[in-house]
Amino acid sequence: MILTPVEEKAEPVRFSVVGCGNIGGRHLAVLDSLEGASIASFCDIDPAKREKYAALFPGVPAYASIDEMLQRTDAQVVNVCTPHYLHAEHALKVIAAGRHVLVEKPMALTVADADRMIAATEKAGVLLMVVMQNRYNVPVVLTRKAIAEGRLGRILMAQCNVVWNRCPEYYSQSPWLGRKAFEGGALYTQVSHFIDLILWLCGDVIDASAHIETKNHDVEIEDCGVALLRLLGGTMSSLFWTTCAYDRNFEGSILLVGERGTVKIGGQYLNRIEHWEVEGYPLPEGINWVDRPNSYGKYQGSSSNHDKVLADVIRAVNNKSVELVTGEEGRKTVRAIELIYERCNGGDRGGRKD
Repeated sequence: MILTPVEEKAEPVRFSVVGCGNIGGRHLAVLDSLEGASIASFCDIDPAKREKYAALFPGVPAYASIDEMLQRTDAQVVNVCTPHYLHAEHALKVIAAGRHVLVEKPMALTVADADRMIAATEKAGVLLMVVMQNRYNVPVVLTRKAIAEGRLGRILMAQCNVVWNRCPEYYSQSPWLGRKAFEGGALYTQVSHFIDLILWLCGDVIDASAHIETKNHDVEIEDCGVALLRLLGGTMSSLFWTTCAYDRNFEGSILLVGERGTVKIGGQYLNRIEHWEVEGYPLPEGINWVDRPNSYGKYQGSSSNHDKVLADVIRAVNNKSVELVTGEEGRKTVRAIELIYERCNGGDRGGRKD
């Protein structure tokens, strides 16, 4: 009898989390339940948040600063879940400490910071990964596969609508949301996932024109915007976004018009196929539409696929082949947003017009 040696099970990948707000809490919850992961530590400057998660994860070290945590943690990967304006600063500290880094969207608020992050990882020899969990949505996966196989032919036009609601408390209870220097704008917060998908499906943005206004919130950033985009490869695209939808999120959708097919990914969060007509390529039957939004109390965010993102991070750390959103991919979205804002309203980036 020939005995087949049993493959040794890899040790869990150790993660630390920087920032324990809504999204940081989501990371901790997923890591706690994910096979192949363990929580090494977490940090937040807010004592109340540290106490909250110390009670939920007893025995896991909690720190008041990223610097102290990086000196003491044995984590292989550090998840940066802090406010947007801190992403680059915190990622660079993680990289300098020789750890892999997973950054929540947006990767950074400027292309210059994104470039610094990419250069630092290349020098340090660590992984730089960006959270874009909507790439894992079932309708997005199906559409990406059809495009990759050439089923739609050239994508002639694309339309993206983000018609969402953000209540006044969303901004008033936050020290950084709605503030231009800290948040950047709605394109970074609500729309970056959609822009990432437009680029992933159709090609990079090479030109843009746009108009933004702040119509219904007392904030420094826009709450309404429209843009026309020209993409590498010739696709024409429109982008319509708002956080002023009445009462609740209405729609998050991408419509693609190809030479040999028309597809609309819709629902509130890109979580269903609303139209699929592709030459010789019907929509597969028996699809399990499992995508769900993240819930944050009074509002909801994009689909909750962080488990899939983190599972791929584990595979990447274990030197397995995966299609993660790299720093270079994350930079493309930052560049597109920067370009849109540069081209809007003659350079005026919003704010109330009262």
